[in-house]
Amino acid sequence: MDPLTDIFKTMHVRAVGPVRLEATAPWGVAHSPEEADGKGLRSPEFRMFRPSEFAHVAMVSRGNCWLSVDGDSEQIPLTGGDCFLLAPGNAYALRDHPNTSVTSFCQVRRSGNGGLHYGGGGAQTTVIWSLLRFDKPSLKPLTQLLPRLILVKAEQARSLALHSTLQLLAAEMAEQAPGSEAVTDRLAEVLFIQTLRAHIASSSEICRQPWLRAIFDPQIGTALKAVHENVNGPWTVESMAETAGMSRSAFALRFKELLGQTPLEYVTDWRMQKALQLLKEEDKKLVEVAQSVGYESDAAFSKAFKRIVGLTPGEYRETEVH
Repeated sequence: MDPLTDIFKTMHVRAVGPVRLEATAPWGVAHSPEEADGKGLRSPEFRMFRPSEFAHVAMVSRGNCWLSVDGDSEQIPLTGGDCFLLAPGNAYALRDHPNTSVTSFCQVRRSGNGGLHYGGGGAQTTVIWSLLRFDKPSLKPLTQLLPRLILVKAEQARSLALHSTLQLLAAEMAEQAPGSEAVTDRLAEVLFIQTLRAHIASSSEICRQPWLRAIFDPQIGTALKAVHENVNGPWTVESMAETAGMSRSAFALRFKELLGQTPLEYVTDWRMQKALQLLKEEDKKLVEVAQSVGYESDAAFSKAFKRIVGLTPGEYRETEVH
């Protein structure tokens, strides 16, 4: 199993929304995580979660607009077919013209069909977007995996599949047929994977993200692949360095440089990520979970789990399952 596949299989992604914005010039809307957290959101899907924990994925399906991300002075022109994914915790704005003032998303009222209609009656732009919610324990690897902004232009080779998935997601959530929740969850996962794959395939910014830099490094990437294929193996810095074909000291230095943590810290963190998923299976005994992620005793596993997650395995299972 390659590391990206393992990440995708372990992270739990769900879709909230999606929403269709029908905007007419002049128009401008902005999202602020702090404001959204403070005011809350009207939709019941949000009540248990902080809006700042959601990633935003959107597609311009008609017209043109400008995207600005808080902290960047440059505004990005978007046209029909362009998509973007913004990592959790970032503020941004969309508008018909770089100089148009903006109104908070929290102030824009929904129409009867759940869409948003806003603007001055001029040229039309349609934007479809959805929020992606990741299980809280997934937020740490997410920050290493995702750049702040992924932009997928309409002419990119992988954009058509991404557009199709977003349209399917919007249609499924609008219909709310039996089984819609299961279908939308899976479509959200597909949408997330397709966006990241499009970024990997065509972006020159890949090497800026710690985890992507690491998996595409010929030597460190080899060690990561081995760990993800055999997470319960008796890993040491020496065995990982040998897999990478490096000396112990050179491997440890390069690993820390790329990922910001030691090799064994990474192994422990990823074992806990896998354990979080396994603990949701009520029929699995604690000792089975411990052995599945490389611990000989449930006591040693419980100690490591409490240190990383902040709860005992039993407390976590009670919170998540019951």
